[in-house]
Amino acid sequence: MTATDKPRIGITIGDLNGIGAEVIIKALADHRLVNLFTPVVYGSAKVLSFYRKQMGLDEFNYSQVKSKGQYFHKSVNVINCWDEVIEINPGQPSRQTARAALLSLKRAVEELKEGHLDALVTGPIDKNTIHSEAFPFQGHTEYLTQEFGAGESLMLMVGDNLRVGLVTEHIPVKEIPAFITKERVELKIRLMELSLKQDFHISKPRIAVLGLNPHAGDEGLLGHEEQEVIKPVINDLKSKGKLIFGPFAADGFFASGQHSKYDGIVAMYHDQGLVAFKTLSFESGINYTAGLPYVRTSPDHGTAYNLAGKNLANESSMRQAMYVACDIIKNRIEQMAEK
Repeated sequence: MTATDKPRIGITIGDLNGIGAEVIIKALADHRLVNLFTPVVYGSAKVLSFYRKQMGLDEFNYSQVKSKGQYFHKSVNVINCWDEVIEINPGQPSRQTARAALLSLKRAVEELKEGHLDALVTGPIDKNTIHSEAFPFQGHTEYLTQEFGAGESLMLMVGDNLRVGLVTEHIPVKEIPAFITKERVELKIRLMELSLKQDFHISKPRIAVLGLNPHAGDEGLLGHEEQEVIKPVINDLKSKGKLIFGPFAADGFFASGQHSKYDGIVAMYHDQGLVAFKTLSFESGINYTAGLPYVRTSPDHGTAYNLAGKNLANESSMRQAMYVACDIIKNRIEQMAEK
């Protein structure tokens, strides 16, 4: 934390042709956010100017940072991450704008590691155009996990009283069963429990674990993962005093409202957890990478090329990502003080 006692939040601009810049501007146009933290946007003043003009938000102002770490604490700060002119075509995937998004991300990560930031909020990237030798990852989560030397992390979707973590993330459905091992399931549950305690200040978290197969395997009739992998892990953790429950059939679990009884839910794969999460918490939901030494959040939507440049994008998730980053920083500081 700085002498101002306001957290310094780095915000990457994401793909320039997506809705990243728009939702950042709309969120930060609310002056209450600048009173809460010091926003540092990694991207380009020219890009912000382009979208500000397009949206008619002339009252949105920002200050350009000239020296590393020297921020204006009562203003939106912008760090220019490239010198060349980049053509902006809202709604159109582009290798050039993807490269700019990567420059923004790398600069922010570098300055986070150097201690100039307290947290990172990432704007949406286009996974197809950004994928390259310079970025051979499936998304932010995998990149940041490696970059911060975490070994493993947990993709944790956070909404109003709903937190859903994933055992597997961005992999093809046909490959999911091979990743459902005792070691991986236990690791993800432990990362969930640690994050709920450290980042969300829940002293004795109750965690629900979903099954992999329909009907949670129907006692072995529809698959063996529940009987041979998931249940033994749950029982072992229970024997150690952990409040872990399941495995539950995903459809009935969410449809009956059981999710409201738990502090965290561990899903086996991406769509199992995110379909329910986005149905229940789309506008208020955010993505948090648990298990990292640094705080990283993001909105729970993508580039939304179909909305880009039309002043239609909803900034609620981006705003919430900023709020949650501030809350987690505060909770981590309080945890350290209690030790």
